[in-house]
Amino acid sequence: MEANSEKKEKFILVGVHTGRRDYINDTTEKSMEELDELVKTAGGESVASLIQNRAEVENATYIGEGKLEELGEAVENMGADAVVFDDELSPVQLRNITDALGCKVLDRSMLILDIFAMRAKSGEGKLQVELAQLFYRLPRLRGLGVQMSRTGAGIGTRGPGETRLETDRRHIQRRISALQAEIEEMKKHRELIRNRRKKDGVITAAIVGYTNAGKSTLLNTLTDAGIFAEDKLFATLDPTSRAITLNDNRRILLVDTVGFIRKLPHHLIDAFKSTLEEAAVADFLIHVVDISDDDAENRIKVVESVLSDIGAGAKSVVGVFNKCDKRPEITSAPRLYDENVLMSAKNKTNIAELIKAIENTAPGRKREVTACIPYSMGAVVSELHSTQKVLSEEYTDRGTLIKMLVDSKMYERIQRYCL
Repeated sequence: MEANSEKKEKFILVGVHTGRRDYINDTTEKSMEELDELVKTAGGESVASLIQNRAEVENATYIGEGKLEELGEAVENMGADAVVFDDELSPVQLRNITDALGCKVLDRSMLILDIFAMRAKSGEGKLQVELAQLFYRLPRLRGLGVQMSRTGAGIGTRGPGETRLETDRRHIQRRISALQAEIEEMKKHRELIRNRRKKDGVITAAIVGYTNAGKSTLLNTLTDAGIFAEDKLFATLDPTSRAITLNDNRRILLVDTVGFIRKLPHHLIDAFKSTLEEAAVADFLIHVVDISDDDAENRIKVVESVLSDIGAGAKSVVGVFNKCDKRPEITSAPRLYDENVLMSAKNKTNIAELIKAIENTAPGRKREVTACIPYSMGAVVSELHSTQKVLSEEYTDRGTLIKMLVDSKMYERIQRYCL
């Protein structure tokens, strides 16, 4: 008997390095390595990589007609199933390249959208992915003909787009309107939940960071959340919320958000704004950084840029410099944020330091006071036990002598009884 294994699609990776764009948006060896990881995450394998050095990206064919001919020969000689480009292709570029190569042509945005379609599990996540795909594909229907005319054509065709070629633009736009209405209703529901949290005094912290930095592993370590975590890009997509209780009895709701990545498609950010709003409305952020990555500095810039785009750039931040077990020579965390912790979420290294950093950053920090509460106010004593951190309790002739950690609101209520 022979074991049946699904054949992986073979990709050739292509990018243009201009030297004029900033490091994050230009094609570099690092961005091509990341593109290779995206292909692997989508279930394919790369057989070759081409970086062309030229002053500007060619408007009609991205790499120029001469290079396009060479690329076509490489596709034929290597038996490649598809070519993926490191930048987002315009409709004209996509059409011309597809016509010239006669094989499936993807760009970075299409690849990311395909992975998102594969990873989305919740109803809202699937709707957001479909909306982003429709926004992307609407102006590119002509150029997407080769892969969209197939049924189950593999990478780049997952999600709602497998029969899009037969669907006219008017129908797509109606579908976009319907999706936007559904997502808007979900957004209103989330706002009600957030308002309730705020009313109940719930403190929220959004866990943000570059994809594969270890956000889900950190949440699992802190809360035993049981979230799927894997060493792949976008291993988790849908946000997860879990609560932890600090040493002073403050409850913090930790919200795991989708990972960021360089050249993240703008239409994807727009579609996922409702999810990314968790970072915008959180009381503070926990920015997880893979300190073992040689490109960590630029990945931090990518995350900070996206946070700024969604209106979360001015929030207090706990910097978690993760995966220190891979770089034992690094002995201290960079001093980039309000609080900075060097740790390994996987090995649970320096968890106590992280909890302390969260305590220092989260609003409503409690102060230690001693108060003598009259026996006639037994209900207040019960409330102190349930909502604050009682350190010691003693019964005296005057009332209940309590040493405790209290928030500012409770302190105002019992201030006259404090010693």
